Amino acid sequence: MSPLAVRAYTATSALGHGLAAHAEALALSRGGLRPNDISSAPLDCWIGRVDGVEQVALPGPLAEWDCRNNRLAWLALRQDGFMDAVRDARARYGASRVAVLLGTSTASIGATEEGYRRLDHGRMPADLHRPVLHTPHSLAGFVATVFDLEGPCLTVATACSSSAKVFANAERMIRLGLVDAAIVGGTDTLCDSVLFGFNSLELVSPSPCRPFDAERDGISIGEAAGFALIERPQEDDDAPLFIGYGEASDAHHMSTPHPEGLGAELALRDTLDRAGIEAIDVDYINLHGTASQKNDEVEAALVTRFFPDTTRASSTKGFTGHTLGAAGILEAVMTLLAMRDGVVPANLGGTTPDPHCGAQMAWHAERADIRIALSNSFGFGGNNACLAFSRQGGAA
Repeated sequence: MSPLAVRAYTATSALGHGLAAHAEALALSRGGLRPNDISSAPLDCWIGRVDGVEQVALPGPLAEWDCRNNRLAWLALRQDGFMDAVRDARARYGASRVAVLLGTSTASIGATEEGYRRLDHGRMPADLHRPVLHTPHSLAGFVATVFDLEGPCLTVATACSSSAKVFANAERMIRLGLVDAAIVGGTDTLCDSVLFGFNSLELVSPSPCRPFDAERDGISIGEAAGFALIERPQEDDDAPLFIGYGEASDAHHMSTPHPEGLGAELALRDTLDRAGIEAIDVDYINLHGTASQKNDEVEAALVTRFFPDTTRASSTKGFTGHTLGAAGILEAVMTLLAMRDGVVPANLGGTTPDPHCGAQMAWHAERADIRIALSNSFGFGGNNACLAFSRQGGAA
């Protein structure tokens, strides 16, 4: 594929608001998990909660979109000059030539939960009688409204690969001439449906998650919002490049990955082919690494057999928890920061390597010259995605 410029990007998670907070946390190996303090009933686990969401107020014209998910999105959109970058793209290309392509797993379902708790004679309470909220498309509709955009507006909901797969949608739309730029990303917030849903699957750990640790016992769930603006490179461009992606759906099981990592490997091979690179060219991989038993076993084995020992790899979910539909964009941003700053993030939380782990694993933060990097995102139902990024000239 022809490389695309990542013109602007930002993320907000348990590590803080914006790129500076995330870069500092990665450099210092400082995580953001805390004991659960958000569910409506007690649940013994650790979460990656974003501070300040409850204090966010949407402007009057956006009031009908108000809910915790859209507040987090609004908080993230206002970081790192992202809103100015989108407005500049809209001015250059026109409102109909900028797409909004966002991933989410549960969108604003927290507001729907609240409505059902407070049903008024079987009806939604008046303050929540806002149909734009009670739909998976709430986030994308909100962001399109914020920027008054008229181009394609798409929600991708493929579980934990959602906000990675939107990069693929952006490349296809730009290549086909449907748009000139795309806002990609996603948002998911903590709520009872998420916490108790994953707990019912016996996937939630009572302790901070430990990706790729031999004694790991489950995931920690987090929340996050992240966005990137994708467009064609310009002359003398210094923006990082989105150089490839791969997608695969092995449909092995509703929640368990294929035991040999079939879908993950197909997505990986697709990414390398599309980017025109080989495994030996990859300097860093941000692994999906949820700290669940099967995911980490399969992914570790794939990396060990596929990449040379010189490739560095780690999961950043020990920093933020698993942010579900927002994991793809959050970890893409962390991958871009690793490349920008020359810092391989630590595999925070893991101390005793799973037997399937190879020499590629970076258990502690490292300095490295990262020219080309991958980011893996694997979702329920075998929805697998892999993204490839490069510095300018890195993939030449």
